[in-house]
Formats: sequence, structure tokens, C-alpha cells
Amino acid sequence: MSKYFTSILFLLFSISLYAQDDEEESEKPPITDSFYQLRLGFDISKPIITNFVPERQAYEFELDFFKKKDMYYVAEGGWGRGYQDSAYLNYSSKNTFFKLGINKGLFPRLFPQDWDQAYVGLRYAIAFIDRSPATYTIFDSFWGNTTGYVPGKSLTAHWFELTGGMKVELFKGLFTGWTIRGKFLLNGKQFKDLPPPYVAGYGRGDKNSIFDFNFYISYAIRWKKKGL
Repeated sequence: MSKYFTSILFLLFSISLYAQDDEEESEKPPITDSFYQLRLGFDISKPIITNFVPERQAYEFELDFFKKKDMYYVAEGGWGRGYQDSAYLNYSSKNTFFKLGINKGLFPRLFPQDWDQAYVGLRYAIAFIDRSPATYTIFDSFWGNTTGYVPGKSLTAHWFELTGGMKVELFKGLFTGWTIRGKFLLNGKQFKDLPPPYVAGYGRGDKNSIFDFNFYISYAIRWKKKGL
């Protein structure tokens, strides 16, 4: 699935470049970017998922800044926890995470007040994880049951993401929209022995690549550029 997802996003990048070239060749005068925009969003999908999957919990925020043309600079962050609780294995983890990257608009803006956006993007992400001590039980009807203990550990995860999505302005400054993500872990070997059950911002710790999504409610403020 990761290969198909990556191919789709590279196709979207190509469409974006084609649309940009087509815009430059058009006789229509370019729109003057006379405003900056700063937008803060909260992913409402993760708390909803927690109601159905209580062993994973995450809170995710997004901040993006529009400076000019179709480029947005993005910072994301959040925190969460997960746990594994069964007759065989019991432990938990918690973490914070941060992401930096860009979103590039796929289509030109139609008029100065048009802030709707379809985009593709890139992210670099890092998470700081505390994994609790773990207890385990091996059931054996012949030799008898064996219990054991694995010490807790602090871990750091690095990954990059390919993203795509859209945002629509419902009212002045109020947006809703979604982002799909292909996530690719860069240092998964450290999780080989006992991966964290869930890494907020990434997903399951035993997976080297993950497909994920967010659904945001966002609010933006704008201010006029000097001299325009």
C-alpha cells in the first residue's frame, strides 16, 4: 500500500507543477498576494477514534503560515499514549511529537479572497517516547508458565511523511479539511525487541510504514503586507 500511496502523491506533485506552468502561460494577470495568513488547526478525528479504540490516545495540532503564491510553511505537534493489556503482555508508552514541513497548493487561487486549498506536502517528524516496564507471561502446559520483566526505556523516533489534502473556508477565517499521510519510519531497528504499542503522531510502533489521516477544524488570522 505504501508504494501505491507514494505513487499517487508523486502524481499530485506532477499535476501541481503542470498547473503552475499552465498558470504562467495564461494571459490572465497573476493575483497579488497582499495578505499574510496564520492558521491554527486541531485534529478532531483522533479524540473520536479514542472512543472506539481506547488503548490509543492522541491530540494533534497544526500551524501553517502563508507568505506568498501557493506555498505554506507548516509546524505540527501533539502528545498521546498507548497501552497493551493482555494475558500475555502488559505495558504502556507515552510521547510528544513535532513535525516541520511545507504544503504546496495544487491549483492557482481564483481571486484574492479565495483561500480554499488543495495541496501536497512533505514533513520531517520526531517523537520523544517513554516506554514503561513490561511484564509478560509465557504459557506452557508441559513446562509450566513463565513470567518475565522488561525494563522501561526512553526512545526517540524519526520519520518523514508525504501528505496530500484540502482545506475549505466555511466562514471568514474558519476552515475545515482533511490530510492523508504516508509515514515512513527512519530508525525502526530500535523498536525490534519491544516496540511502543502506539506512538502519537505516527501510529503503531511495530510498523515501518503507515497510512494515516487527519480531519481538522482550523481558524486563520490575516494581516495586510506593508506597501500593498
